[in-house]
Amino acid sequence: MNMNKKELPSLLLLPGLLCNERLWQNQVNNLVDICQPFVADFSQDDSIEAMARRVLDRAPEQFFLAGLSMGGYVAFEIMRQAPERVTRLALFDTMARLDEPERAATRKGLLRLAEEGRFIGVTPRLLPNLIHKDKLNTPVADEVMKMAAELGKEVFLKQQTAILNRSDSIPTLSKIKQPTIIVVGEDDKLTPPEESVNMAKAIPNAQLHRIPKCGHLPPLEYPQLTTELLRDWILQEA
Repeated sequence: MNMNKKELPSLLLLPGLLCNERLWQNQVNNLVDICQPFVADFSQDDSIEAMARRVLDRAPEQFFLAGLSMGGYVAFEIMRQAPERVTRLALFDTMARLDEPERAATRKGLLRLAEEGRFIGVTPRLLPNLIHKDKLNTPVADEVMKMAAELGKEVFLKQQTAILNRSDSIPTLSKIKQPTIIVVGEDDKLTPPEESVNMAKAIPNAQLHRIPKCGHLPPLEYPQLTTELLRDWILQEA
Protein backbone atom coordinates (compact mmCIF):
# COMPACT_ATOMS: atom_id res chain seq x y z
CA MET A 1 0.00 0.00 0.00
CA ASN A 2 1.26 3.46 -0.94
CA MET A 3 1.43 5.59 2.17
CA ASN A 4 2.83 8.81 0.69
CA LYS A 5 -0.08 10.99 1.85
CA LYS A 6 0.45 10.38 5.52
CA GLU A 7 -1.68 13.34 6.51
CA LEU A 8 -4.82 11.61 5.19
CA PRO A 9 -6.46 8.68 7.01
CA SER A 10 -6.48 5.29 5.31
CA LEU A 11 -9.80 3.73 4.30
CA LEU A 12 -9.93 -0.04 3.81
CA LEU A 13 -12.86 -1.18 1.66
CA LEU A 14 -13.85 -4.85 1.89
CA PRO A 15 -15.88 -6.34 -0.98
CA GLY A 16 -18.55 -9.03 -0.84
CA LEU A 17 -18.84 -12.49 -2.34
CA LEU A 18 -17.73 -12.56 -6.00
CA CYS A 19 -17.04 -8.83 -5.92
CA ASN A 20 -13.73 -7.10 -6.56
CA GLU A 21 -12.36 -3.57 -6.48
CA ARG A 22 -14.97 -2.35 -8.98
CA LEU A 23 -17.66 -2.68 -6.30
CA TRP A 24 -16.08 0.35 -4.58
CA GLN A 25 -14.81 2.19 -7.66
CA ASN A 26 -16.95 5.29 -7.24
CA GLN A 27 -15.92 5.62 -3.62
CA VAL A 28 -12.23 5.14 -4.44
CA ASN A 29 -12.43 7.78 -7.17
CA ASN A 30 -14.36 10.35 -5.18
CA LEU A 31 -12.97 10.12 -1.65
CA VAL A 32 -9.28 10.59 -2.44
CA ASP A 33 -9.45 14.22 -1.34
CA ILE A 34 -10.12 13.21 2.28
CA CYS A 35 -8.61 9.71 2.65
CA GLN A 36 -6.39 7.08 1.10
CA PRO A 37 -8.76 4.32 -0.09
CA PHE A 38 -7.61 0.72 -0.59
CA VAL A 39 -9.74 -2.26 -1.67
CA ALA A 40 -8.93 -5.68 -0.21
CA ASP A 41 -8.39 -8.75 -2.38
CA PHE A 42 -10.41 -11.73 -1.11
CA SER A 43 -9.54 -14.11 -3.94
CA GLN A 44 -6.80 -16.07 -2.18
CA ASP A 45 -8.10 -17.37 1.16
CA ASP A 46 -10.75 -19.88 2.19
CA SER A 47 -11.42 -18.64 5.73
CA ILE A 48 -12.63 -15.34 7.13
CA GLU A 49 -9.78 -15.45 9.66
CA ALA A 50 -7.17 -15.72 6.91
CA MET A 51 -8.81 -12.94 4.92
CA ALA A 52 -8.67 -10.69 7.98
CA ARG A 53 -5.02 -11.55 8.64
CA ARG A 54 -4.10 -10.77 5.03
CA VAL A 55 -5.81 -7.38 5.29
CA LEU A 56 -4.06 -6.61 8.57
CA ASP A 57 -0.67 -7.69 7.23
CA ARG A 58 -0.95 -5.18 4.39
CA ALA A 59 -2.75 -2.37 6.18
CA PRO A 60 -1.28 0.72 7.85
CA GLU A 61 -1.15 0.80 11.62
CA GLN A 62 -4.56 2.48 11.89
CA PHE A 63 -7.38 2.82 9.39
CA PHE A 64 -11.07 3.39 8.76
CA LEU A 65 -12.82 0.13 7.85
CA ALA A 66 -15.84 -0.43 5.60
CA GLY A 67 -17.17 -3.85 4.56
CA LEU A 68 -20.11 -5.09 2.51
CA SER A 69 -21.78 -8.48 3.04
CA MET A 70 -18.87 -10.99 3.24
CA GLY A 71 -16.66 -7.94 3.69
CA GLY A 72 -18.69 -7.24 6.81
CA TYR A 73 -17.87 -10.71 8.14
CA VAL A 74 -14.19 -9.94 7.57
CA ALA A 75 -14.63 -6.56 9.27
CA PHE A 76 -16.03 -8.29 12.36
CA GLU A 77 -13.05 -10.66 12.35
CA ILE A 78 -10.65 -7.72 12.09
CA MET A 79 -12.42 -6.23 15.10
CA ARG A 80 -11.70 -9.47 16.96
CA GLN A 81 -8.07 -9.72 15.87
CA ALA A 82 -6.97 -6.08 16.09
CA PRO A 83 -9.69 -3.70 17.30
CA GLU A 84 -7.11 -1.11 18.35
CA ARG A 85 -6.13 -0.57 14.70
CA VAL A 86 -9.64 0.36 13.55
CA THR A 87 -10.61 4.00 14.10
CA ARG A 88 -14.08 3.91 12.50
CA LEU A 89 -16.36 1.18 11.18
CA ALA A 90 -18.93 1.09 8.35
CA LEU A 91 -21.07 -1.99 7.74
CA PHE A 92 -23.01 -2.37 4.49
CA ASP A 93 -25.69 -4.99 3.90
CA THR A 94 -24.23 -7.59 6.22
CA MET A 95 -25.23 -9.45 9.36
CA ALA A 96 -23.58 -10.46 12.61
CA ARG A 97 -25.33 -13.77 13.19
CA LEU A 98 -24.63 -17.10 11.52
CA ASP A 99 -26.74 -18.49 8.70
CA GLU A 100 -29.92 -20.29 9.61
CA PRO A 101 -29.85 -24.01 8.64
CA GLU A 102 -31.81 -23.48 5.41
CA ARG A 103 -29.44 -20.83 4.12
CA ALA A 104 -26.38 -22.85 5.13
CA ALA A 105 -27.83 -25.83 3.23
CA THR A 106 -28.28 -23.63 0.14
CA ARG A 107 -24.64 -22.54 0.34
CA LYS A 108 -23.49 -26.16 0.62
CA GLY A 109 -25.61 -27.09 -2.38
CA LEU A 110 -24.03 -24.32 -4.44
CA LEU A 111 -20.59 -25.51 -3.36
CA ARG A 112 -21.38 -29.04 -4.53
CA LEU A 113 -22.59 -27.78 -7.90
CA ALA A 114 -19.44 -25.70 -8.36
CA GLU A 115 -17.22 -28.63 -7.39
CA GLU A 116 -19.01 -30.72 -10.03
CA GLY A 117 -18.12 -28.13 -12.64
CA ARG A 118 -21.51 -26.41 -12.70
CA PHE A 119 -20.47 -22.97 -11.51
CA ILE A 120 -22.71 -20.43 -13.20
CA GLY A 121 -21.58 -17.18 -11.60
CA VAL A 122 -24.27 -14.51 -11.38
CA THR A 123 -26.87 -14.98 -14.13
CA PRO A 124 -29.74 -12.65 -15.06
CA ARG A 125 -32.03 -15.03 -13.17
CA LEU A 126 -30.06 -14.48 -9.94
CA LEU A 127 -29.79 -10.71 -10.23
CA PRO A 128 -33.15 -9.94 -8.53
CA ASN A 129 -31.66 -11.40 -5.34
CA LEU A 130 -28.77 -8.92 -5.50
CA ILE A 131 -30.05 -5.64 -6.90
CA HIS A 132 -33.33 -3.73 -6.93
CA LYS A 133 -35.67 -4.42 -9.85
CA ASP A 134 -35.12 -0.88 -11.14
CA LYS A 135 -31.44 -1.73 -11.69
CA LEU A 136 -32.07 -4.85 -13.78
CA ASN A 137 -31.06 -4.54 -17.43
CA THR A 138 -28.76 -1.63 -16.61
CA PRO A 139 -24.96 -1.21 -16.46
CA VAL A 140 -25.22 -2.04 -12.73
CA ALA A 141 -26.47 -5.54 -13.60
CA ASP A 142 -23.74 -5.95 -16.20
CA GLU A 143 -21.09 -4.97 -13.63
CA VAL A 144 -22.32 -7.52 -11.09
CA MET A 145 -22.21 -10.35 -13.64
CA LYS A 146 -18.82 -9.23 -14.95
CA MET A 147 -17.22 -9.23 -11.50
CA ALA A 148 -18.50 -12.75 -10.77
CA ALA A 149 -17.28 -14.05 -14.13
CA GLU A 150 -13.83 -12.53 -13.59
CA LEU A 151 -13.40 -14.08 -10.14
CA GLY A 152 -14.78 -17.45 -11.22
CA LYS A 153 -15.27 -20.89 -9.76
CA GLU A 154 -12.14 -21.27 -7.62
CA VAL A 155 -12.68 -17.97 -5.83
CA PHE A 156 -16.35 -18.81 -5.34
CA LEU A 157 -15.41 -22.11 -3.69
CA LYS A 158 -12.97 -20.40 -1.34
CA GLN A 159 -15.34 -17.59 -0.42
CA GLN A 160 -18.41 -19.74 0.17
CA THR A 161 -16.32 -22.09 2.31
CA ALA A 162 -15.10 -19.10 4.32
CA ILE A 163 -18.64 -17.79 4.81
CA LEU A 164 -19.96 -21.18 5.91
CA ASN A 165 -17.24 -21.54 8.55
CA ARG A 166 -17.29 -17.99 9.89
CA SER A 167 -17.66 -17.12 13.57
CA ASP A 168 -20.79 -15.74 15.19
CA SER A 169 -20.23 -11.99 15.62
CA ILE A 170 -23.25 -11.19 17.78
CA PRO A 171 -21.26 -11.53 21.05
CA THR A 172 -18.75 -8.92 19.85
CA LEU A 173 -21.19 -6.16 18.84
CA SER A 174 -21.49 -4.54 22.25
CA LYS A 175 -17.69 -4.27 22.43
CA ILE A 176 -17.45 -2.03 19.35
CA LYS A 177 -16.62 1.47 20.57
CA GLN A 178 -15.55 3.06 17.28
CA PRO A 179 -17.91 5.50 15.50
CA THR A 180 -20.04 3.14 13.40
CA ILE A 181 -22.49 3.54 10.55
CA ILE A 182 -24.68 0.73 9.28
CA VAL A 183 -26.11 1.00 5.77
CA VAL A 184 -28.66 -1.33 4.16
CA GLY A 185 -30.78 -1.37 1.04
CA GLU A 186 -34.45 -1.26 1.95
CA ASP A 187 -35.13 -4.11 -0.48
CA ASP A 188 -32.09 -6.25 0.32
CA LYS A 189 -33.22 -9.89 0.03
CA LEU A 190 -29.94 -11.47 1.19
CA THR A 191 -29.38 -9.50 4.39
CA PRO A 192 -32.75 -7.85 5.07
CA PRO A 193 -32.97 -4.52 6.93
CA GLU A 194 -33.96 -6.28 10.17
CA GLU A 195 -30.42 -7.61 10.41
CA SER A 196 -29.05 -4.07 10.28
CA VAL A 197 -31.64 -2.81 12.74
CA ASN A 198 -30.54 -5.50 15.21
CA MET A 199 -26.87 -4.62 14.74
CA ALA A 200 -27.60 -0.93 15.23
CA LYS A 201 -29.31 -1.71 18.52
CA ALA A 202 -26.38 -3.80 19.72
CA ILE A 203 -23.47 -1.55 18.69
CA PRO A 204 -23.20 1.48 21.01
CA ASN A 205 -24.19 4.74 19.27
CA ALA A 206 -24.30 3.18 15.80
CA GLN A 207 -26.05 5.21 13.09
CA LEU A 208 -28.41 3.32 10.78
CA HIS A 209 -29.12 4.38 7.18
CA ARG A 210 -31.77 2.61 5.08
CA ILE A 211 -31.66 3.28 1.34
CA PRO A 212 -35.04 3.12 -0.46
CA LYS A 213 -35.35 1.17 -3.72
CA CYS A 214 -31.97 -0.47 -3.13
CA GLY A 215 -30.97 -4.11 -2.96
CA HIS A 216 -27.81 -5.75 -1.62
CA LEU A 217 -25.19 -3.56 -3.35
CA PRO A 218 -25.52 0.16 -2.49
CA PRO A 219 -22.00 1.07 -3.70
CA LEU A 220 -23.09 0.08 -7.24
CA GLU A 221 -26.82 0.81 -7.08
CA TYR A 222 -26.47 4.24 -5.47
CA PRO A 223 -22.79 5.13 -5.82
CA GLN A 224 -23.08 8.86 -5.17
CA LEU A 225 -25.23 8.38 -2.07
CA THR A 226 -22.88 5.69 -0.76
CA THR A 227 -19.92 7.98 -1.31
CA GLU A 228 -21.63 10.83 0.52
CA LEU A 229 -22.50 8.59 3.47
CA LEU A 230 -18.86 7.54 3.71
CA ARG A 231 -17.67 11.12 3.32
CA ASP A 232 -19.86 12.26 6.22
CA TRP A 233 -18.68 9.30 8.32
CA ILE A 234 -15.01 10.03 7.59
CA LEU A 235 -15.36 13.72 8.41
CA GLN A 236 -17.59 13.45 11.47
CA GLU A 237 -16.06 14.26 14.82
CA ALA A 238 -15.08 11.18 16.83
